[in-house]
Amino acid sequence: MTDRIADTSQQKAVTIAGIAFLFILAGYILSWVFVYSRLFVAGDATATAGTIMASQMLFRIGIASDLLMCIAGIVLAVSLYIILRPVNRNLALFALAFKLADAVLIAVTVLFSFIALEMLVGQTYLTVVKPEQLQDLIGLYLSLHAAAVAVPMVFTSLGFIVFFYLFYTSKYVPGILAGFGIFSYALLLLYSFVTILGVKLAAFHLGAFDIIWFAPSVLFELAIGLWLLTRGIDVRQDVKYQTNQEEL
Repeated sequence: MTDRIADTSQQKAVTIAGIAFLFILAGYILSWVFVYSRLFVAGDATATAGTIMASQMLFRIGIASDLLMCIAGIVLAVSLYIILRPVNRNLALFALAFKLADAVLIAVTVLFSFIALEMLVGQTYLTVVKPEQLQDLIGLYLSLHAAAVAVPMVFTSLGFIVFFYLFYTSKYVPGILAGFGIFSYALLLLYSFVTILGVKLAAFHLGAFDIIWFAPSVLFELAIGLWLLTRGIDVRQDVKYQTNQEEL
């Protein structure tokens, strides 16, 4: 009876995880294409601030979208933990902790974006700072906002690497798919450190350099989302995995 309940909770979590992967992927792509790429002017902080002031609602939509993606990320992380807990509870919990840390950092970034917007459009700050100075200050912050994404990306990459290592060892999904996931997020982890070290500062305008790093994870999230929704996981492989572990 307990095994049946566990299998049921796993299967529900699989469906939720599949939906979450596709939802987050679509959300971020739409947000970058239709919001941030139109608002942020690469290398021109003042122009960026002016664009945001002229399109406040669009920027607010971007903030709301980021917050929604943050919540969806938590749902995804919890779902993956439920799926992979029978494989290795400690490692699954470890990965969950990384993903929750990522969510907290993203939420803080969203908060600062909202504060920056309020400073741009609020009248109170104009009595302390000249409009030109305030616009330059906030514009600089917003232009560097993308670079701040590199820090949360470290945690989300580490979390997913552990999660898909567990998928790989349990054989819940094909090994080649799980292995591609590990490779994709290892690439993002490396990209994060490249950004932090200043070799290439991230920007809201994605260039060829950025696409090379992001493309594998985009393809993988599409693939794993569709796989979990249409094929699910092979729980029989978990029985074989646990049996082999006991024999060892």
